[in-house]
Amino acid sequence: MSIGATAAEPTKRARTTAVTAWESLFRAQVAVTRTLAAEFPTRDISFNEYDVLFNLSRQPDRSLRLRDLNKEVLLTQPSVSRLIDRLVARGLVAKCPEPSDARGTVIRLTDTGFEMFRRVAVDHMRSITERVGERLDPHELETLAELCDKLRGGE
Repeated sequence: MSIGATAAEPTKRARTTAVTAWESLFRAQVAVTRTLAAEFPTRDISFNEYDVLFNLSRQPDRSLRLRDLNKEVLLTQPSVSRLIDRLVARGLVAKCPEPSDARGTVIRLTDTGFEMFRRVAVDHMRSITERVGERLDPHELETLAELCDKLRGGE
């Protein structure tokens, strides 16, 4: 510690650095998400509907309890419920009773929904590669993924 420095200075510096890092991360996420949404490759489904299909497609049985799906998508619970109802009406997902909890609901990706997801995913991955993959080298991409996973609590 330099002459005249206080013990509080490292804490203040750490807080400032944390806030600066958060601000940078948040603004990058918003900018990339806005760009990807604007360039979304289809009008057949929305960016948010794709997010639901994406999360379901990542599950071994292509289904999730509604309460778990709510934790994965970036929408409020009422918005997710309305979105799910629209996807059900279009035959892209199905609502099923949860076997272990009669009050719960399981959302299952239908074959039609999976085909829609796969068709859109190819073009969407191309946009992601252009907007993220071409701006960072492979090591930076790996580091970014590790850091984001760490911030999410190791999920």
